[in-house]
Amino acid sequence: MIYIYNDYGGTHSTALAAAYHLKRLPADHKLTKEEILNVDYFNKLTSSDMGKIIFHGIDEDENSVYTIGRKSSKLVVPSLKNLSLLLQDKYQGHEKIVFSNTSPTVPFAMTIGGFLSRGLKIDFLGVPLLVLGAKQCFNDIVRLVEHTKQTGKSTNAKVIVLENKGFK
Repeated sequence: MIYIYNDYGGTHSTALAAAYHLKRLPADHKLTKEEILNVDYFNKLTSSDMGKIIFHGIDEDENSVYTIGRKSSKLVVPSLKNLSLLLQDKYQGHEKIVFSNTSPTVPFAMTIGGFLSRGLKIDFLGVPLLVLGAKQCFNDIVRLVEHTKQTGKSTNAKVIVLENKGFK
């Protein structure tokens, strides 16, 4: 199975989701500033990285975990879904693909922090807000990751798109 976490920038909630999914972060307590800032790709991607599918690792069940920043485009995930189905049909692929939207977990502090840090390059204001936001949403991201993994295991569809509207 392939898991692809997606959101606007692909560098905050998606990076955290991938880290939780891969058990690189503890799910039993709020994260420290150091734990948050040491997550792979957290607050490190730029606009030139948008649309790139970034590999994060292999989970305990031998599934690949990726992230993608899609900006405000509503077409990226449907296009990737259609491409995935086309390639599966053409090449008789049996690898299930799960797209999981992490945007519903993003609190206001993370949105503003991301804009300040990544958009305006004002890290001294943006990074503390990103850390605050990551601490605020950690329960929601942990639940979203568990929901994503459970849905992937329990659904027979070749390609699954999870919008995750109720995770805030």
